[in-house]
Amino acid sequence: MASRSRRPASSPKSLPTDAEFDILSLLWRSGPMTVREVHELLGKDIGYTTTLKQMQVLTEKGLLKRSERYRSHVYEPSATKEQIQSQIAADMLHRAFDGSAKNLMLGALNAQPASRDELKDIRRMLDEYEKRQARK
Repeated sequence: MASRSRRPASSPKSLPTDAEFDILSLLWRSGPMTVREVHELLGKDIGYTTTLKQMQVLTEKGLLKRSERYRSHVYEPSATKEQIQSQIAADMLHRAFDGSAKNLMLGALNAQPASRDELKDIRRMLDEYEKRQARK
């Protein structure tokens, strides 16, 4: 029970907002890009400077890396989508589900019912997870 009260390894400050996650998703799909390229592909009714600021904040949070290429700053994610999703899930688990993985899973299934195939995949993944944990 003591493990339920522990904070997740990532701090909430390092978690992306919805708008920041949109930028990360675009970079995961398309690869490294400049602010201008990200801004154009987002296609939202926000200004270029807003996109720039969001990407600067993501860099400050350690979620983006910036390098120079041909005198332009090119950004790329510093973590995989799966790593960020895991951090978000850990934060949600702690804040909303009192550290209970079971309650998190039930909450997710109640919010969005799973198909038979998805449930089969979940059972398979749980079996694999259990085997990995037994080997440790």
